[in-house]
Amino acid sequence: MAEAVLVSLEDISVKFGGKPLFINLKMHILEGDKICLVGRNGAGKSTLMRLIMGELEQDSGTRFCLPGITIGYLAQNVEFNAADSIHQFVMSGLADDKRSEDKHHLADIVISPLGLDANAAMGTLSGGQRRRAALARSLITEPDVLLLDEPTNHLDLGGIEWLEKYLGNYRGALVCVSHDRAFLAAISKKVFWIDKGMIRTCPTGYKGFEDWAEMMVEQEARELQNMKKKLAAEVDWTQGGVSGRRKRNQRRLNELFKLRDKLKADKAAYNQRMQSVNIDSLSTTQASKIIVEFKHVHKGFSHDGKNIPILKDFNLRIMRGDRIGILGKNGSGKSTFIKLLIGESKADQGRIFRAKNIEIAYFDQNRSFLNPDKTLWDTLCPDGGDHVFLGSEKQRSIHVCGYLKDFMFDPKIARARVSTLSGGQQNRLMLAKILANPGNVMILDEPTNDLDMDTLDMLQELLSEYKGTLLIVSHDRDFLDRTVTEILAFEGDGIVEGYIGGYSDYVAKKKIALPKRSSEKKTAASPTAETKPISKNPLSGKERHELEKLPQKIQALEKEVEALRVKLLDVDLYIKNPEGFDISSRRFAEAQHELEQAESRWLELEEKKL
Repeated sequence: MAEAVLVSLEDISVKFGGKPLFINLKMHILEGDKICLVGRNGAGKSTLMRLIMGELEQDSGTRFCLPGITIGYLAQNVEFNAADSIHQFVMSGLADDKRSEDKHHLADIVISPLGLDANAAMGTLSGGQRRRAALARSLITEPDVLLLDEPTNHLDLGGIEWLEKYLGNYRGALVCVSHDRAFLAAISKKVFWIDKGMIRTCPTGYKGFEDWAEMMVEQEARELQNMKKKLAAEVDWTQGGVSGRRKRNQRRLNELFKLRDKLKADKAAYNQRMQSVNIDSLSTTQASKIIVEFKHVHKGFSHDGKNIPILKDFNLRIMRGDRIGILGKNGSGKSTFIKLLIGESKADQGRIFRAKNIEIAYFDQNRSFLNPDKTLWDTLCPDGGDHVFLGSEKQRSIHVCGYLKDFMFDPKIARARVSTLSGGQQNRLMLAKILANPGNVMILDEPTNDLDMDTLDMLQELLSEYKGTLLIVSHDRDFLDRTVTEILAFEGDGIVEGYIGGYSDYVAKKKIALPKRSSEKKTAASPTAETKPISKNPLSGKERHELEKLPQKIQALEKEVEALRVKLLDVDLYIKNPEGFDISSRRFAEAQHELEQAESRWLELEEKKL
């Protein structure tokens, strides 16, 4: 049985400022569709979302929406009442008659994995936390068509993985815009590619999209070449003299003019699609062999009368040329670590040594270095003039308009204010400013947010050639795999662990870490007199017994948490069995807490044993 069409756009045309954005665009969203929407920044992804929602009226064409269906939308900007709690805000997405007790429970289940306190006031939240609250509100409504615009921004890895599973079990249709390749590959079964004001549909999901898109581009290149040959043949025909047979050949001449116009338009569109950020390899200045060294560093902060540890007896040496990926839950200490590294914050205990000749280029995810009231020109030329100087020694310069063009900006907007740019364009401007002088230590804090795939590919290529020391804070798994050689994982409670490799290596090693350590413990349980280490803090008999039992306890809790998570992802559970849903949701929170405590206790006893 064919799936019903929920939303349909037929022959849609939209213009902005007299310039066409969509031309005779067609698309259909069917029951159960899992669609990812891709296209360059400025291609119209957010505009298309608004057309689907019915918030924006097209210049021509028809929008059809199946009567009675609901459409939910996670937009980039969200309005809220500062006095409302997160729970109240999430529930406000529902009509009054839909706010059942079951929905209140579901709200708590959705809020928790996103790392939010349901009782916190919306007015006290950061921009990232408000964004996560908006995601929870869009999920709680369970619409027939769910539209998500960059849902993974500001989520930690645990939140992203939870969202993947949730959307994998979602019964409604889904349309998602995201820069996260791994996330799109996990959730999508179809791709809508906005190209030249139209939509091309890839039926494989994002896993097969890049190969499919390359095939499409190659096919278009062949068609352009064939069109050039045909045009050349027609031009040769005109050389024989048109005037003598003007009347009978006027139609053919008109076709020649149309062919020229079509070739010109198609070639321009092809060149625009193939355009990419184009700058030279990043130059660096010489730095000391040891860039930064942390020695027995302690750092924490107080919250509600409690001391929250960020770093505990932390030791780390960052060497010249290191390429380190930094990941961890929100609030685990990543930003504090960066502030300690660059000198914006001081350690509570311990010492931090920095080389005297380091030059740090810092990409701040909050874009605090961008002044929204300044123009693009002033941002890139803060000291005046019309040239951007490249490198710390300013040995080379380029006209600001040419530099903007290298980063895919139209030079005509050079005098526009930063506040008029989209989020993706602002990130691209930040990259342009930083890459003009990348220093010998580059720190990128969530650089992938809001960037399109082409800009991401450019950034990955540039970073692969960067000779300085690189630190990247990111939850984009694919990006980390392509750019770093070491992982620094902030596990919470002051625990930081290092792994060689990218994100995939980190996951693989983390999965075998507990069994391996348990095996090492058993091997070392009865050392000989000659090899037995002297422990400064020997374990008591009770503690040794506790340590022996903890790995089994942790594995049992992990299985229970995962089973409960899968159970609670069943959106029918709270309707079929409200009491069972309530019991499971409460046990889910308790089991998560018990697991965290068991892991912390295991690490504590292991450290004491050494």
